[in-house]
Amino acid sequence: MTHHPGMREPVQTEPTTSAPPLSAPSIVQQIAAYIDATQGQRSPEPAREAALKCIFDLLAAAAVGTEDIGPQAIRQTAPQVFGSGTVPLWFTGQTSSVIGAAWANASASAALDLDDGNRYARGHPGAAVIPTAFAVGHEVDATQEEILTAIVIGYEVGVAVGTARTTYGSSGTWTPYGVVATAAALRRTPRHMVEHALAIAGESAPNQSFAGGPAPRIPAPEGAAVKEGIPWSVVTGLTALYLAEAGHTGPRNILDSVRHYQFPTNLALGRNAHICQTYFKPYACCRHIHAPLAALLHLIDEHQIDVQTIERIEVDIHAAGLRISNRPSPDNLIDVQYSIPYCLALAALSGPQALVPVTQDALDHEDVTALAHKVVLALDTDLDAVYPGEILARVSITCGARRFTSEPTPPAGEPLMSWEELKAKFRMATRLVATAAQQQQLIDALHATESGSMETLVACLAGMNLGVLNRAV
Repeated sequence: MTHHPGMREPVQTEPTTSAPPLSAPSIVQQIAAYIDATQGQRSPEPAREAALKCIFDLLAAAAVGTEDIGPQAIRQTAPQVFGSGTVPLWFTGQTSSVIGAAWANASASAALDLDDGNRYARGHPGAAVIPTAFAVGHEVDATQEEILTAIVIGYEVGVAVGTARTTYGSSGTWTPYGVVATAAALRRTPRHMVEHALAIAGESAPNQSFAGGPAPRIPAPEGAAVKEGIPWSVVTGLTALYLAEAGHTGPRNILDSVRHYQFPTNLALGRNAHICQTYFKPYACCRHIHAPLAALLHLIDEHQIDVQTIERIEVDIHAAGLRISNRPSPDNLIDVQYSIPYCLALAALSGPQALVPVTQDALDHEDVTALAHKVVLALDTDLDAVYPGEILARVSITCGARRFTSEPTPPAGEPLMSWEELKAKFRMATRLVATAAQQQQLIDALHATESGSMETLVACLAGMNLGVLNRAV
């Protein structure tokens, strides 16, 4: 990657003043020590390969999300808020500042809910960490290995914090920690500054009190482009790091709050890389929908069910699956992404390809809405007891006098996917925005990273313009 004049230089010097030390190492200090010890090293091969897979998977999500209303609005707003720059806005031919580009690319990655996740953290690290790594990597002229290591570090820190939460928090409440870790590793920010950056980010993160609030949520949040607050968490994390480098301070004991976090006695960061436990989504919808989808589609295929004869679909699921909005009559694409009834009905009637990705064509189908209203959701205490160690659903389909019931069924795509599965997903997901030649160009660019250079891939992201093709869904 190429450094450009006028961009913020990585911090290398000690500050003239510093906050007094804590009496004992806090969780924040332990995390900062891990970042300091790991940055710049080549990651272990399993984690390194997982990072490459996560990049590939996220590019599919970003490609299909670029023209969504959220990313479009952010691309329009970023120059006014964060100024201009030379960092690519993926697949648009446009550029912005480091924060502007990371913000826009994170939004595109998260827009259609096709981005990766971690079920222990109950959210999505990749859409925050990877755009940050590429934007800051461009800023500091990082090598491929530095970027991959920063991504591994970002997943490790973000997932560790998300998993330790004592109550559910949408991704944007904990991904700023991963953003700080990723950017600090690339910028070689001194450890004591990283401590304060983590603390500033944690205290300033999107609170998501409505969108991520506990059940019962009355009313259920209206589907909106804000979603889980991931794009703004990127802004928060990067701003926190820059503030800490300038001398700003944060409450470094923030993660020691037993009311909000429960960390293991031994953090053991990096011992079993969290990035290796990433799940990839075969469908562009909330992960809680994937297990019911797998069970439903298996039943239809196994018993050759005529979907026109379905009178009732029963879904037994864990409690978190009942927390999402689950509207049978969605008003917008975000509502679809969080609706078990509608996604099941859409997949049954239009085929699973209708969910890869979900487009405006998925809305306003009377037959889909009618079937969605026949879906009944129920809490299964046994399935809830094993969550998040396992994520399972049981589906029963009633057709007249016949009733078909699945076994407790897990979702596909966890942990990770094979390269061939990722390629198949990429081609399916991007078929509406990329030509076959463009798809192959991106796949070839990713293969080029095997030789140790991301230059071809970065050039593709900067120069390739994708748009809606005249193809049937």
